[in-house]
Amino acid sequence: TLSAPSVVLALIAGWAMPLEDAAVWTGFILSTIVLPPLIPVMAEIAPRRPGVTLRSHVCALGAELRLALIQSGLMIVFLAHQAWLMGDAILRTLVRLSVTRRHLLEWTSDLRLLEAAEFEWLVGEVFRREGWAVQETGRQDGPDGNVDLRLSRDGEQRIVQCKRWTSWQVGATEIREFAGTLTREQLPASAGVFVTLSRYTDQARDEARTLGLALLEGRDLIGRIEKVRRSEPCPKCDSPMLVDRSARRWWLRCPRYPSCDGKRDLSPDVARAVELLTQEG
Repeated sequence: TLSAPSVVLALIAGWAMPLEDAAVWTGFILSTIVLPPLIPVMAEIAPRRPGVTLRSHVCALGAELRLALIQSGLMIVFLAHQAWLMGDAILRTLVRLSVTRRHLLEWTSDLRLLEAAEFEWLVGEVFRREGWAVQETGRQDGPDGNVDLRLSRDGEQRIVQCKRWTSWQVGATEIREFAGTLTREQLPASAGVFVTLSRYTDQARDEARTLGLALLEGRDLIGRIEKVRRSEPCPKCDSPMLVDRSARRWWLRCPRYPSCDGKRDLSPDVARAVELLTQEG
């Protein structure tokens, strides 16, 4: 949003005027910040419910007024900070759109918005587009034995565990547990891939390096998504297929329907994840 940068620029422009005019201008600009939180309070001045005592109404109104003033004060205090953040985001967006054309996925689609099922499907589809046969084994309604995806290609097998964590770092304990899963599956540690949106602790990285486990975190996943991101061709006419859905599931369909009925059925839980892999960056 341009609101915070616009307010800061308006204040700076006003301070270039004579002192009295600058004071009036500053008061006007700050009133545009203070008034919106106060409007709901003013609307509650007249009691709406019968039977409420005057004392109770005044106390409730005072609490709402205090909260509105605190909110307005915080907005003013952090105005410059918000303007800096918004200005930086706008500048980065313009540079990526007009100059570098890189890292567009980081702002066009936030991976952290994906639910667990969507995230697992996305990871599986990335591997599928990299040439792996993917079997989705993760469960959201019960234990899955630390195995969310099974991969196979040219006789090689791998197991993937997905952790859609965004705040907590993955520690050495989770890495050791996953190594135990690989042992149970009679696979070497090098056949394991651990994927998270968060980061790994130094101990987790050391443990994975010692075992030979592959680790992927958010930025690594974004890079791999950008490499395989493309429109899916229709299996019958090679036209770029469109994302569509019904009440029960998602699919990719040919835009030439009904003359061409080519389509690809997808998991019912892919939701936003499929857009990350089909829409151009």
